[in-house]
Amino acid sequence: MSRSSLLALGLSFGLAILPPSAPAWAWGATGHEWVSGIAAEKLPDTLPAFIRTPEAIAEIAAMGRELDRSKGSGKTHDAERDPGHYVDLADDGTVEGILPLANLPVTREEYDTLLRAGGKTQYKAGYLPYSLVDGFQQLRKDFAYWRALTKAIETAATPEERAWFEADRRLREKLTLRDLGVWSHYGGDASQPLHVSVHYNGWGNYPNPEGYTTKKIHAYFEGEFVKRNLSRAAVAAEVGPYQPCGCSIEDKTKALLLASLAQVGPLYTLEKDGGFKRGDQRGVAFATTRLAAGATAVRDMIVMAWEESAETPVGYPMVNVRDIESGKVRTTRELLGAD
Repeated sequence: MSRSSLLALGLSFGLAILPPSAPAWAWGATGHEWVSGIAAEKLPDTLPAFIRTPEAIAEIAAMGRELDRSKGSGKTHDAERDPGHYVDLADDGTVEGILPLANLPVTREEYDTLLRAGGKTQYKAGYLPYSLVDGFQQLRKDFAYWRALTKAIETAATPEERAWFEADRRLREKLTLRDLGVWSHYGGDASQPLHVSVHYNGWGNYPNPEGYTTKKIHAYFEGEFVKRNLSRAAVAAEVGPYQPCGCSIEDKTKALLLASLAQVGPLYTLEKDGGFKRGDQRGVAFATTRLAAGATAVRDMIVMAWEESAETPVGYPMVNVRDIESGKVRTTRELLGAD
């Protein structure tokens, strides 16, 4: 049964009896709060203070779980959004054996077209890479508007204009926190090996020379095991300082997914050897590292979005932020709010 079918089955009878094997929830609430909150804590002080306050960090952590809490909103909502949490990569790194991850097209439309030619769709194979890139691009735009508004406050021609820019920046800060917090969920998803593999809930009907389990292990690993055995401090300790990758968000996303895919075999080996029994330090170390990888990736992508926002266009007609910050172009209400 597909992931979407499993979720729909549970919802049709009420969430209280959702099958425990249903791979619908990514890391549990605990894991997602840790990934998102730690990512925000680890931001360098070169980023705006409004996303680094204790209050902002707490909000980002809470919003990191929001995309799972919204599930069950309705068939239209869930059918469109649930596949954004995963991508079914075969062992060779191709999406469902059809499309190499390295060759992903720019848009979901093109992605779906290529998958349909191979007998699948984006809704069956999942489109997690696009969730990450799409949310990153929105965050980058949010930061660009914040930068433009910050400069506009300095150069406002009248008190009334300055007041308008200040109010608009306050709104932009709220939007940015919301966009960042909700989008950070996908970085957590991408660090969970069972969210990037065709072997997403037991090895499945595939060649299995190692004798890996076919039991439903997804929900237990990411939820109960994490909550009962892991330490937030230990996860945070594995997140080092930001290191620029010198790459695009698309390449950053693919690298994260492939790194998680490489851990699918080790995860199943650990399960086979009893590593996910309560208190087993092998499983604790494995899950801790994967959560830290998610927090690291989210933090790095936030920094990338901020850095790239300096070269991002805003307003209408669009003006590059660098021209606003340099003083080449003065921001006006008409530029940012034209009819």
